[in-house]
Amino acid sequence: MKNILKGGLFLVLLFSAHFSFSQTPIPQFPIVKGHGGIYEIKDATERPDPSKEYKIIVDMTSGADNPAEISRWVDNIARLMNLHGLAGVPKDRLHVKVVVHGGAVFTLLNDEKYQGRNKVNNPNLEVYEALAEADADIYVCGQSLIARGLKKDDLWPGVQIAHSAMTTITTYVPQGYVLLKF
Repeated sequence: MKNILKGGLFLVLLFSAHFSFSQTPIPQFPIVKGHGGIYEIKDATERPDPSKEYKIIVDMTSGADNPAEISRWVDNIARLMNLHGLAGVPKDRLHVKVVVHGGAVFTLLNDEKYQGRNKVNNPNLEVYEALAEADADIYVCGQSLIARGLKKDDLWPGVQIAHSAMTTITTYVPQGYVLLKF
């Protein structure tokens, strides 16, 4: 009888574990591979329209709270792109430009410069690489670089130097880009 109870308890625990694990949402990465994991929301009635062109400019001024971790703001750019992709928006209809300035410029430091400042490699660089691979354009404010004593050689090589964040935003918003602030 004891063995039957143990066996029954084992089956209940096994079934419970299987049921709880099978209900756990799995993050998806449809456009930015490996970063910005998002989840399907089956009950969502408001979704991006896959037949539309999306032009988005992200004004990013915030860096990481912990320099050893990927900035949630950098990861949010990947999430933004993946959310559109999961809704069916093709990558060629999603045009994302990111303007990094203020304290966020430190997320763009190359590993050598980041190591000197934070004693760890820059965890954001792999996200920036994935964003570039997904066709996002990354700009850094030249004015912010000067204000912080930084130069192009201090940065991730995939970033483009902008005259300023302000002029980049005022260039793209009239072209139909929606402005998001991170």
